[in-house]
Amino acid sequence: MRRKNALPELLAPAGDMQALFAAIEAGADAVYVGGKRFGARAFAKNFDGEELSLAVRYCHLHGVRLYVTVNTLVFDKELCELSDYAAFLYEAGVDAVIVADLGAVSVIKERAPGLEIHASTQMSVHNTAGADMAARLGCSRVVVARELPLSDIIEITDGCKVETEVFLHGALCVCHSGQCLFSSLVGGRSGNRGECAQPCRLPYNGAYPLSLSDLSLAAHVTELIDSGTASLKIEGRMKSPDYVYSVVKIYRRLLDERRNARPEEHEALSRIFSRGGFTDGYFTGKPFSRMTGVRSEEDKSQTKELSGRAFSPIKREVTAEARFKIGEPCELTLTLGERSAKVLGSVVREAISAPLDEASLKKRLSKMGNTFLSLSEENIKIELDQGANLSPGEINALRRAAADAIETGERRTANAPTAKGVKKAPETRIKSALFLSESTLLGLSRESLAGFDMCFAPLFASDEAFKLANGVYLPPVLRNRDFERAKKRLAELKNMGVLYTLVGNLGAVSLSLDAGLEPLGDFRLNVTNVRTREALAHLGITRTVLSAELDLPQARDIGGGVIVYGRIPLMLTERCFVKENFSCSECGRAKLVDRRGKAFPIVREYEHRNLILNSEITYMADRLGDVSGCSLSEHYVFTVEGAREAEALIRAFKKGLPIDRVFPGQKPRRVGTRRERTQGK
Repeated sequence: MRRKNALPELLAPAGDMQALFAAIEAGADAVYVGGKRFGARAFAKNFDGEELSLAVRYCHLHGVRLYVTVNTLVFDKELCELSDYAAFLYEAGVDAVIVADLGAVSVIKERAPGLEIHASTQMSVHNTAGADMAARLGCSRVVVARELPLSDIIEITDGCKVETEVFLHGALCVCHSGQCLFSSLVGGRSGNRGECAQPCRLPYNGAYPLSLSDLSLAAHVTELIDSGTASLKIEGRMKSPDYVYSVVKIYRRLLDERRNARPEEHEALSRIFSRGGFTDGYFTGKPFSRMTGVRSEEDKSQTKELSGRAFSPIKREVTAEARFKIGEPCELTLTLGERSAKVLGSVVREAISAPLDEASLKKRLSKMGNTFLSLSEENIKIELDQGANLSPGEINALRRAAADAIETGERRTANAPTAKGVKKAPETRIKSALFLSESTLLGLSRESLAGFDMCFAPLFASDEAFKLANGVYLPPVLRNRDFERAKKRLAELKNMGVLYTLVGNLGAVSLSLDAGLEPLGDFRLNVTNVRTREALAHLGITRTVLSAELDLPQARDIGGGVIVYGRIPLMLTERCFVKENFSCSECGRAKLVDRRGKAFPIVREYEHRNLILNSEITYMADRLGDVSGCSLSEHYVFTVEGAREAEALIRAFKKGLPIDRVFPGQKPRRVGTRRERTQGK
């Protein structure tokens, strides 16, 4: 959906009130902030309830919209708290919430149906079908994936049923957003829960291959204006107020003058903050150009030269009309542009000794105190009966009520119950397996494969592979240009007897259903609560593999499947790190080795994307009784294993062998052990 305004909204970050003041002073059209819970920047200063209310008041007085991030994955036990939080945000006057969790979307719609919902980039929307699925769930805007080129942004914007938002400037994740488990499964700090430890900024193989330079689209402002996108977003809720002000100021000027940046403006942006310069590789469709960068000492010294100034609120000048008629309630009307607020106070009495006079009334009414308003005495008109009287406290109360009325807009949530969760439906336990390597699948015995109810091979594997597999694994990223080819292949596979799909993205749901195939939701759909399972069921996905970030009790309460074996993919990258850091001849053998000597295999994903796999193996052969006791299905992920190794593993699981009988010296990564270690954080 193309925007209706002449220019896209300039959306600025704010990690605290100072940064919010800076963003608005610099000319932002909208600001996004995080509260103390449910935000993907848990280590930012963030806003408590009182500060959020103040932020709404301040933004709205300046004609600026305020969005709040609610973009973490939510656990079942948090649904009631989320519901109450949504009600608070709506009643405080927040314009929209930015949401990643599908269950959170349904809870917010239920409790605060008038609150606008924007689909976070964490939802991994990278095609028109995905944007339309987000619209079907209740979103009015979608923040599209940062990996998209301009042509895709235009195509999605023109073709989908919602507004689009595009990242304009700031830090880039090397992994597709919403698809990174590196910090969680390796470091015990969940990026999907706002605690990312940024493992991508660490060295591997003696270099920094995963550390991307910051994004800057200052050279493409005119193209973005023409694209029809509704909003241009600056990343940086962890950044200083000075950073926010300086970056927003430059982009405000570029948008207003409808032009791209000049060399001196590029240089200014680089001085504010950079990692050896900027990149626009994804936007220009050249992701294999130089995109990596680290913060040099020169970069740091340039940033230190910023002013470090303090930002204060800019008070808005209002006008006032007051009426003091004996025997009637006093009145005060404040006006700011087209907005006005009229309040009534105490009944005006006849003075016994010291009647009110106009000069003293103006002086008292003009004292706006700690509000975001200013009122000069010459802008006050007073209608005053001779001999009228009120106490100073009553006059002050009248003034405070009027200021409060013009700063706030009262809203109330629907009379809906708090979220109680949804009782899971009983389902038959199954065993499913994904084979990323066609040769591994083809080398397995019929006896081994017979133990799986669903067996998945990659979409573009050979016909020979689908004589063994009854399911097809859809790539987690399919751009619009891939859809026709994918549809054709699914039709062929359907005719060959394939029954199922493994779906890891909203945009692929319609592909599966339109082909007449039954979808199994992959772990990439980030199911961490019953409401998300319910939302997916409404879309047609009744079975799901749950998030790898859950422990067994959490999984039991939701129902579905858990990964019982595999090197779980930690990252899905748009770029081919094998080609960039090794050579194409190393495809299938390349590994990233961290400073502790841990090796993370890299495998190819469709087309030349990469999966970076965990160095540790999730292994539950000796705990399958716990899995079945929780009524959970089993899901196996075979990635770098050869056929002989996969055959041995399947036998080991049948016998319930411990991992050291299969991988001597290897310790298993158990379902939920990382979560259990960080419970309560």
